[in-house]
Amino acid sequence: MSELDAVLGDLASDGNQLDSLVAGLEPAQWQLPTPAPGWTIADQIAHLTFVFRLAATAATDAEAFQDMTKDAQHNFDGAVNAALKAFADDTPATLLAKWRAQRTAAVTGLASVPPDRAVPWLVNPLPPIVLACAGIMEQFAHGQDIADTLGVPLQRGASLQHLVVFAVLTKDFGYLSRGLTPPAAEFRFEITGPGGELWAYGPEDADQRVSGLAEDFCLLVTRRRHRADVAVTAVGEEADRWLDIAQAYRGPAGAGRRPGQFPRRSAA
Repeated sequence: MSELDAVLGDLASDGNQLDSLVAGLEPAQWQLPTPAPGWTIADQIAHLTFVFRLAATAATDAEAFQDMTKDAQHNFDGAVNAALKAFADDTPATLLAKWRAQRTAAVTGLASVPPDRAVPWLVNPLPPIVLACAGIMEQFAHGQDIADTLGVPLQRGASLQHLVVFAVLTKDFGYLSRGLTPPAAEFRFEITGPGGELWAYGPEDADQRVSGLAEDFCLLVTRRRHRADVAVTAVGEEADRWLDIAQAYRGPAGAGRRPGQFPRRSAA
């Protein structure tokens, strides 16, 4: 199994878990408000459907992808909101079927990309494995909103490492989204996986250091938990600042989550 196959397998597995969570909901539950202001459960699934459709198109038809995203180049939020409106009249069953189809299309499409070829994306072309990691990030974030709405836990496993790697690669997004210049100083990340394994990235002697539990780190970088409520710590002034602005996605940071909005996670 290639590294891309492993990431795509975890992407599919995460999607199946979230699918099982929403498939049995009553129609009225799809309209429940989630912790993301203004977004219902249906909106969360519609957004994921749109993102997976973009990924599938990027992997299989570069010209069609450019046509789909021409407006997003100038106003990404506007393009996303317009995309959500396209799903507004869908019944839950219809929306679920569309999401399932686009998940399958994205995984199949990315798997077919030659390993030495990048695929077009919103700012720069990306290797298919990086785009697959971005998909894991999207499902983690929006899946968490849905799980928080329903008051149920999600089982996090191997895909956490792919999201950790993606967050390290996109470390500067929090600065860029706020019009700040990313620091020249390199960071050391020491993240503990769910089985107690250490995932370390960056120079061992770096002065700026971030450490913590993998799921907590992922909740932080997707802005689904406030730094006060996760087991993630920093050493160094810039690393400490980064915990306030960390985000593993482009565009506006959004409101994030308030301190104490959810129970503090244990470091144990």
